[in-house]
Amino acid sequence: MSTRTTQRTTQRPTAPPAPSTGLALYDRTAAEGSARVIRAYSTSFGLASRLCSPAVREHLAEVYALVRIADELVDGPAEEAGLPCERRRELLDALEADTEAAFESGYSANLVVHAFARAARRSGFGQELTRPFFASMRRDLEPIAFTEERELDEYVYGSAEVVGLMCLRGFAIGLAPDAERDARWERGARALGSAFQRVNFLRDLGEDASLRGRRYFPGVDPASFSEAQQLRLLDGIDAELAEAAAVIPELPRGCRIAVAAAHGLFGELSVRLRRTPAAELVTRRVRVPAPRKLAIVARVIARGGRP
Repeated sequence: MSTRTTQRTTQRPTAPPAPSTGLALYDRTAAEGSARVIRAYSTSFGLASRLCSPAVREHLAEVYALVRIADELVDGPAEEAGLPCERRRELLDALEADTEAAFESGYSANLVVHAFARAARRSGFGQELTRPFFASMRRDLEPIAFTEERELDEYVYGSAEVVGLMCLRGFAIGLAPDAERDARWERGARALGSAFQRVNFLRDLGEDASLRGRRYFPGVDPASFSEAQQLRLLDGIDAELAEAAAVIPELPRGCRIAVAAAHGLFGELSVRLRRTPAAELVTRRVRVPAPRKLAIVARVIARGGRP
């Protein structure tokens, strides 16, 4: 007994592993920071991303974090902090310049930009997607009153469809190129991004107009919003959701369930928006209760990612 005790007390403790340093640690810290952003800011998107494989989940978080901080620069905390419009424009320009520089160098002193650039370099996209995005963000610095569908379509492409394409690039990592499949998937990603954006425009119709001076839908005045206008807009949204739904079963399993869950959550929002009287829709934000969200996700999982 005493011998065993002596042996235990004289053994030298195992030294802890030396802390990692350098670029690997920086990369990991940037990725963890982006994951923290998506957890803090998003419920629907964050919930869906947790259904992805670890690699896809990391990619989504790195894309989402940059998109979120750009959006917050436009009319979130930056505005609350008292930054005038021109200063916010300067910061948005600087964020875009930093992002493009990081595409080339693979490094940024901004951890969110660094993580985003890693995702872009890894999955093969660049300025062709970020420039339309930042152009739409700049558009939000001024009051908006679109008078033509072309203006709305251009804005939605930059603010939402390109984000869907950024996510899609991460889904396709490791797949052999297939021009026909890739074109079909891109149409689905763009349709889904557009539907998401237009749903949110409808949910925020009254608030956007009264607080931010934004009227995204041409010919739609929240003060006289009609059920005919409501149904027309929702018919368009549902057509885009249907187009995306046709593609989702083809996606890799590492992302398919998550995309189907996000599709299901916004499909539920569309249903609830359709059931809400037009006059009421402009005064309150339609939401999906948490228990219903969980039920939708559970159903998607049970169906193997089929919308």
